[in-house]
Amino acid sequence: MVIRYNEIGQRLRAFRLGSGMSADDIAKKIGISRTAVYRFEKGEVVKIETLSSLSDLLGVSLSTLLGVEIEYISSAVTYFERLRQLEEAADRIIILAGPISFLLASQDFSTWLPDLLRESISNENGRRAKLLTDIDRIIEILAERRKNYERRKPAIINLVSALDIERLLRSGFVGRPFMSDKDLMARQQRARAEIEHFMRLAETEPIGIQIGLVTGTLPHTGFQIFRCGDRKTLSISPFRLGEQPNIQLGVAMITENQEAVSLHESVVDEMWRTSLKGKAAANYLRDLIAAAYD
Repeated sequence: MVIRYNEIGQRLRAFRLGSGMSADDIAKKIGISRTAVYRFEKGEVVKIETLSSLSDLLGVSLSTLLGVEIEYISSAVTYFERLRQLEEAADRIIILAGPISFLLASQDFSTWLPDLLRESISNENGRRAKLLTDIDRIIEILAERRKNYERRKPAIINLVSALDIERLLRSGFVGRPFMSDKDLMARQQRARAEIEHFMRLAETEPIGIQIGLVTGTLPHTGFQIFRCGDRKTLSISPFRLGEQPNIQLGVAMITENQEAVSLHESVVDEMWRTSLKGKAAANYLRDLIAAAYD
């Protein structure tokens, strides 16, 4: 097994952020310096005994930190940080992740997303304080993801379900039940504006962006495939931004397992083959918007 200390460092950082602990906290608990923690996160060689202590402290298996087979991730903060790291190196990204793909979303989406995520945390939730802190971290990570994308512009293939879009147009961007008619109408207008933004992307087909609108059903669990040279990484996640957001519960998985990647690529190939593209996709979206609001 090839040990890539820079990638171990990335995972350490992601799981530390997800834990809510600072580098100082980590250092004090396992008896090393804060500087050492930062060095490890930047890819410096770390002893297996130290890694074992870190994995115990962070509540993650040693194999996950080492990147052996599958990374299991139960924190949305950790997951979105891992996405940021994977995107930073990827030259192509295949996305199947609900009606809204963050990297292709409008700037307006980023503006009101924090409030949407916060309202998804009920006042009765015993973890509310921590989850609100997690949301602040997620927003910071998302901002970095956006900057990375704008700077690097990796190729993106985005598959999206027409059924998911139709549901979003009717329900709007909501994070809680029992919303007033006035508020619901405003959320529906946000959804319409976002789908119109997506429609323009489909119609104009910017360089490096390919959109496929699937009129049949899609897998309920979203996934992404990141290609970096001859390496491919698959991520599968229950965490969602936008429509009925979920940053609270679930277990995401990240793997380079060749069989898993190949099987998901086959799913993508089949959906891409039958999907609507370009002006055909844009016209279909116009019809969905008209049916939802006219």
